[in-house]
Amino acid sequence: MILTYVIIAITSITSIIAFPEQVRSIDSIRRPEWFEKYLFNGLSVVKYKEYYRMISYGFIHANWMHLFFNMLTLYFFGGVVEQVFGMIFPRFGGLMYVLFYIVAIGVSTIHDLIIHKNHSYYNAVGASGAVSAVLFAAILFMPNSKLYLFFIPIPITAWIFGILYLIYSAYMAKKQMDNIGHNAHFWGAVFGFVFPIIIKPQLLLLFFEQILIKI
Repeated sequence: MILTYVIIAITSITSIIAFPEQVRSIDSIRRPEWFEKYLFNGLSVVKYKEYYRMISYGFIHANWMHLFFNMLTLYFFGGVVEQVFGMIFPRFGGLMYVLFYIVAIGVSTIHDLIIHKNHSYYNAVGASGAVSAVLFAAILFMPNSKLYLFFIPIPITAWIFGILYLIYSAYMAKKQMDNIGHNAHFWGAVFGFVFPIIIKPQLLLLFFEQILIKI
Protein backbone atom coordinates (compact mmCIF):
# COMPACT_ATOMS: atom_id res chain seq x y z
CA MET A 1 0.00 0.00 0.00
CA ILE A 2 3.00 2.28 -0.21
CA LEU A 3 1.61 4.45 -2.99
CA THR A 4 -1.76 4.76 -1.28
CA TYR A 5 0.05 5.94 1.84
CA VAL A 6 2.00 8.46 -0.25
CA ILE A 7 -1.19 9.84 -1.81
CA ILE A 8 -2.82 10.10 1.62
CA ALA A 9 0.25 11.84 3.05
CA ILE A 10 0.57 14.36 0.21
CA THR A 11 -3.15 15.13 0.18
CA SER A 12 -3.26 15.52 3.95
CA ILE A 13 -0.25 17.85 4.04
CA THR A 14 -1.41 20.09 1.20
CA SER A 15 -4.97 20.18 2.55
CA ILE A 16 -3.95 21.09 6.09
CA ILE A 17 -1.60 23.81 4.88
CA ALA A 18 -4.35 25.25 2.66
CA PHE A 19 -7.22 25.06 5.16
CA PRO A 20 -9.15 28.34 4.83
CA GLU A 21 -9.86 28.45 8.57
CA GLN A 22 -7.14 29.25 11.09
CA VAL A 23 -5.27 26.31 12.61
CA ARG A 24 -3.15 27.75 15.39
CA SER A 25 -0.80 24.80 15.77
CA ILE A 26 0.44 25.19 12.19
CA ASP A 27 0.13 28.93 11.65
CA SER A 28 3.80 29.20 10.70
CA ILE A 29 3.35 26.96 7.64
CA ARG A 30 -0.23 27.82 6.68
CA ARG A 31 -0.86 29.05 3.16
CA PRO A 32 -4.61 29.82 3.12
CA GLU A 33 -4.19 31.55 -0.24
CA TRP A 34 -3.65 28.08 -1.74
CA PHE A 35 -7.30 27.31 -1.13
CA GLU A 36 -8.53 29.95 -3.57
CA LYS A 37 -5.67 29.41 -5.98
CA TYR A 38 -6.05 25.66 -6.39
CA LEU A 39 -9.77 24.96 -5.95
CA PHE A 40 -11.86 23.99 -8.96
CA ASN A 41 -13.64 26.85 -10.68
CA GLY A 42 -14.99 26.26 -14.17
CA LEU A 43 -14.79 29.90 -15.20
CA SER A 44 -11.13 30.12 -14.19
CA VAL A 45 -10.34 26.92 -16.10
CA VAL A 46 -12.05 28.01 -19.32
CA LYS A 47 -11.66 31.80 -19.37
CA TYR A 48 -8.24 32.13 -17.74
CA LYS A 49 -6.88 28.75 -18.89
CA GLU A 50 -5.96 27.70 -15.37
CA TYR A 51 -6.10 24.03 -16.34
CA TYR A 52 -4.14 22.93 -13.28
CA ARG A 53 -7.30 23.47 -11.23
CA MET A 54 -8.78 20.32 -12.81
CA ILE A 55 -6.26 18.31 -10.77
CA SER A 56 -5.11 20.55 -7.92
CA TYR A 57 -8.57 20.77 -6.34
CA GLY A 58 -8.29 17.08 -5.46
CA PHE A 59 -5.40 17.79 -3.10
CA ILE A 60 -7.13 20.40 -0.93
CA HIS A 61 -10.12 20.00 1.38
CA ALA A 62 -12.53 22.34 3.12
CA ASN A 63 -11.97 21.11 6.68
CA TRP A 64 -10.74 18.29 8.89
CA MET A 65 -13.92 16.19 8.55
CA HIS A 66 -13.91 16.45 4.76
CA LEU A 67 -10.28 15.36 4.65
CA PHE A 68 -10.73 12.59 7.23
CA PHE A 69 -13.58 10.76 5.51
CA ASN A 70 -11.97 10.93 2.06
CA MET A 71 -8.60 9.68 3.28
CA LEU A 72 -10.17 7.00 5.49
CA THR A 73 -12.07 5.60 2.50
CA LEU A 74 -8.92 5.74 0.39
CA TYR A 75 -7.03 3.91 3.14
CA PHE A 76 -9.59 1.08 3.25
CA PHE A 77 -9.83 0.50 -0.51
CA GLY A 78 -6.68 1.95 -2.05
CA GLY A 79 -4.47 -0.97 -1.05
CA VAL A 80 -6.68 -3.49 -2.84
CA VAL A 81 -6.76 -1.46 -6.03
CA GLU A 82 -3.03 -0.78 -5.87
CA GLN A 83 -2.35 -4.51 -5.46
CA VAL A 84 -4.58 -5.52 -8.40
CA PHE A 85 -2.98 -2.91 -10.64
CA GLY A 86 0.35 -4.42 -9.67
CA MET A 87 -0.88 -7.83 -10.87
CA ILE A 88 -2.36 -6.46 -14.10
CA PHE A 89 0.80 -4.49 -14.90
CA PRO A 90 3.68 -6.43 -13.27
CA ARG A 91 6.35 -3.94 -14.36
CA PHE A 92 4.58 -0.62 -13.98
CA GLY A 93 1.49 -1.28 -11.88
CA GLY A 94 2.40 1.48 -9.45
CA LEU A 95 2.64 4.04 -12.23
CA MET A 96 -0.73 2.97 -13.62
CA TYR A 97 -2.31 3.19 -10.18
CA VAL A 98 -1.08 6.74 -9.64
CA LEU A 99 -2.14 7.68 -13.19
CA PHE A 100 -5.56 6.14 -12.54
CA TYR A 101 -5.99 8.22 -9.40
CA ILE A 102 -4.88 11.51 -10.95
CA VAL A 103 -6.95 11.04 -14.11
CA ALA A 104 -9.95 10.20 -11.93
CA ILE A 105 -9.64 13.61 -10.25
CA GLY A 106 -9.89 15.34 -13.64
CA VAL A 107 -12.52 13.08 -15.19
CA SER A 108 -14.84 13.30 -12.18
CA THR A 109 -15.21 17.07 -12.59
CA ILE A 110 -15.62 17.29 -16.38
CA HIS A 111 -19.41 17.28 -16.00
CA ASP A 112 -19.27 20.24 -13.63
CA LEU A 113 -16.82 22.01 -15.91
CA ILE A 114 -19.31 21.81 -18.78
CA ILE A 115 -22.22 22.99 -16.63
CA HIS A 116 -20.39 25.70 -14.69
CA LYS A 117 -17.85 26.96 -17.21
CA ASN A 118 -19.44 30.42 -17.08
CA HIS A 119 -20.26 30.48 -13.38
CA SER A 120 -17.84 32.30 -11.12
CA TYR A 121 -19.77 31.24 -8.02
CA TYR A 122 -19.30 27.48 -8.40
CA ASN A 123 -16.24 26.08 -6.63
CA ALA A 124 -15.23 22.59 -5.57
CA VAL A 125 -12.49 21.01 -3.50
CA GLY A 126 -11.67 17.52 -2.33
CA ALA A 127 -10.60 14.08 -3.51
CA SER A 128 -14.12 12.62 -3.43
CA GLY A 129 -14.25 11.94 -7.17
CA ALA A 130 -10.95 10.08 -7.18
CA VAL A 131 -11.82 8.24 -3.97
CA SER A 132 -15.12 7.16 -5.55
CA ALA A 133 -13.10 5.83 -8.49
CA VAL A 134 -10.91 3.80 -6.14
CA LEU A 135 -13.97 2.51 -4.29
CA PHE A 136 -15.67 1.35 -7.50
CA ALA A 137 -12.50 -0.24 -8.83
CA ALA A 138 -12.44 -2.24 -5.58
CA ILE A 139 -16.10 -3.17 -6.12
CA LEU A 140 -15.23 -4.38 -9.62
CA PHE A 141 -12.42 -6.54 -8.27
CA MET A 142 -14.33 -7.84 -5.23
CA PRO A 143 -18.09 -7.50 -5.88
CA ASN A 144 -19.12 -9.86 -3.10
CA SER A 145 -17.15 -8.19 -0.32
CA LYS A 146 -19.12 -6.59 2.50
CA LEU A 147 -19.17 -2.84 3.00
CA TYR A 148 -20.30 -0.93 6.07
CA LEU A 149 -21.74 2.56 5.95
CA PHE A 150 -20.56 4.94 8.64
CA PHE A 151 -22.62 4.55 11.82
CA ILE A 152 -24.74 1.75 10.27
CA PRO A 153 -23.51 -1.69 11.46
CA ILE A 154 -25.26 -3.60 8.69
CA PRO A 155 -23.06 -5.14 5.96
CA ILE A 156 -24.03 -4.45 2.35
CA THR A 157 -22.74 -6.55 -0.54
CA ALA A 158 -20.35 -4.40 -2.55
CA TRP A 159 -22.06 -4.59 -5.95
CA ILE A 160 -25.44 -3.79 -4.39
CA PHE A 161 -23.88 -0.88 -2.53
CA GLY A 162 -22.44 0.33 -5.85
CA ILE A 163 -25.86 0.42 -7.49
CA LEU A 164 -27.39 2.27 -4.54
CA TYR A 165 -24.48 4.70 -4.49
CA LEU A 166 -24.93 5.61 -8.17
CA ILE A 167 -28.69 6.03 -7.79
CA TYR A 168 -28.26 8.22 -4.72
CA SER A 169 -25.51 10.34 -6.31
CA ALA A 170 -27.54 10.90 -9.49
CA TYR A 171 -30.65 11.80 -7.47
CA MET A 172 -28.86 14.22 -5.17
CA ALA A 173 -26.99 15.83 -8.08
CA LYS A 174 -30.32 16.51 -9.77
CA LYS A 175 -31.97 17.86 -6.61
CA GLN A 176 -28.99 20.06 -5.60
CA MET A 177 -30.08 19.95 -1.98
CA ASP A 178 -26.67 20.31 -0.38
CA ASN A 179 -23.12 21.53 -0.94
CA ILE A 180 -21.68 18.13 -1.87
CA GLY A 181 -20.24 17.36 -5.31
CA HIS A 182 -22.54 14.47 -6.19
CA ASN A 183 -21.74 14.76 -9.89
CA ALA A 184 -18.06 14.22 -9.10
CA HIS A 185 -18.97 11.21 -6.97
CA PHE A 186 -21.07 9.72 -9.77
CA TRP A 187 -18.63 10.23 -12.63
CA GLY A 188 -15.65 9.30 -10.51
CA ALA A 189 -17.39 6.03 -9.64
CA VAL A 190 -18.21 5.33 -13.29
CA PHE A 191 -14.61 5.99 -14.30
CA GLY A 192 -13.29 3.77 -11.52
CA PHE A 193 -15.41 0.86 -12.71
CA VAL A 194 -14.91 1.32 -16.45
CA PHE A 195 -11.21 2.18 -16.67
CA PRO A 196 -9.89 -1.20 -15.45
CA ILE A 197 -12.29 -2.97 -17.83
CA ILE A 198 -10.98 -0.95 -20.77
CA ILE A 199 -7.41 -1.99 -20.05
CA LYS A 200 -8.33 -5.58 -19.16
CA PRO A 201 -11.80 -6.60 -20.50
CA GLN A 202 -11.64 -9.99 -18.76
CA LEU A 203 -12.30 -8.17 -15.50
CA LEU A 204 -15.95 -7.62 -16.47
CA LEU A 205 -16.47 -11.35 -17.02
CA LEU A 206 -14.77 -12.12 -13.71
CA PHE A 207 -17.00 -9.54 -12.02
CA PHE A 208 -20.20 -11.27 -13.17
CA GLU A 209 -18.80 -14.73 -12.49
CA GLN A 210 -18.13 -13.79 -8.88
CA ILE A 211 -21.67 -12.43 -8.48
CA LEU A 212 -23.32 -15.47 -10.09
CA ILE A 213 -21.41 -17.87 -7.86
CA LYS A 214 -23.08 -16.30 -4.84
CA ILE A 215 -26.59 -16.29 -6.31
